[in-house]
Amino acid sequence: MPIEILMPALSPTMEEGTLSKWLVKEGDTVNSGDLLAEIETDKATMEVEAVEEGTIAKLLVAGGTDGVKVNAPIAILLEDDEDASALGGYTAGGGDVSKTPDHPAEKRDPSHAPTPKTKAPAMDPVVQRGDGERVKASPLAKRLAKDAGIELSNVSGSGPNGRIVKADIESYSPSTQAAPKAAAQAPQSTSTEVGTVLSGGADYLAKLGVEAGTYSLEPLDGMRKVIAKRLSASNNNVPDFPLLVDCEIDALLAMRKELNGQAPEGVKISVNDMLIRAAALALKAVPAANASFTPDGIAYHNNADVAVAVAIDGGLITPIVRHAENKGLSTISVEMKDLAGRAREKKLKPQEYQGGTFSISNLGMMGIKSFGSIINEPHGMILSVGAGGPRPVVKDGELAIATVMTVNLTCDHRVVDGALGAEWLGVFKRYVEAPITMML
Repeated sequence: MPIEILMPALSPTMEEGTLSKWLVKEGDTVNSGDLLAEIETDKATMEVEAVEEGTIAKLLVAGGTDGVKVNAPIAILLEDDEDASALGGYTAGGGDVSKTPDHPAEKRDPSHAPTPKTKAPAMDPVVQRGDGERVKASPLAKRLAKDAGIELSNVSGSGPNGRIVKADIESYSPSTQAAPKAAAQAPQSTSTEVGTVLSGGADYLAKLGVEAGTYSLEPLDGMRKVIAKRLSASNNNVPDFPLLVDCEIDALLAMRKELNGQAPEGVKISVNDMLIRAAALALKAVPAANASFTPDGIAYHNNADVAVAVAIDGGLITPIVRHAENKGLSTISVEMKDLAGRAREKKLKPQEYQGGTFSISNLGMMGIKSFGSIINEPHGMILSVGAGGPRPVVKDGELAIATVMTVNLTCDHRVVDGALGAEWLGVFKRYVEAPITMML
């Protein structure tokens, strides 16, 4: 019997992904463990392996297709004793596998069945929007729109290249068409090319008083959707509070310079590497702060797994230095360099950026003096690191100049109370100001 190859869930939060490209073609024989395709999630691009043996009979989703739902059939595999005749009458997810659908979502819908030919012309008339742009729509979307009496020119497409698909027709409501129509009728700016305006976004901005036609709207990609969803949930659900402290880092900078002068080739320790170790050691010294809130109780972690925010194209990712309390500065430096490099290439594995017990976000290299961060659940705390610079300080009753760095610890009050957060921050400050103690 034909075997369906399904869109895999490559992370717990993944709901859909992009099938970047196939590494096999129809007719190829594959064995368990062979690479089948490259799948792009919101955070990374990963290769998917075959779990069954057989022959690729049909590729149901073309390479480069966005928005493929998890567990949707993407290919059909025939076992060794089967041939193409086994596909006769076989359906995958409700669609006839002998025909290649124009969109994966339509293929899986039982309503996508062959319909009798009518006296309609062989080619649909060209539909255009008010600005003369041609409207692209799948055959199923056209039929559904016609049955529902919906003008395709009023619908914004979410498919590849703005194509209107079944989901766009099903989610369409007349209340969302006013803003797009206004955008189409508004005079185009002579200085800025206004891009395609999505009805939902345009309607939202119109309610806030933003004039249609004065902006371009870029659809959210998978990464930005996940960032928006998770941080909104954290900001709404986590009762957090900040704790700020100044750290003098002259000794830390001097030790960093000395270590780099003696480090092996290819190793260059950064201030961030030293802060990762200081945070990890502080978590071990104050284990009650190395915790996460759950509905059933507080989880106290055995290891200090420190997640570090890394800016990448289109968003942010937090690769994790596992067991950081047991790693030396050179090990942390090499590991972070590797993790950050692969993060920017979207080559991280899910276990390298999911989980963790604590976060660090450092904007000091961008000149930001002080800032606060949103907690990255399930972490109980996140440390925001500002820029270090010369500031006046009082030493032994006299005015002096020192290099000072401000850090802001955001705590989940369900897990870390003020006194506990202050205790952790005091230990962290001692490690930073007396960095030789990190070597003990």
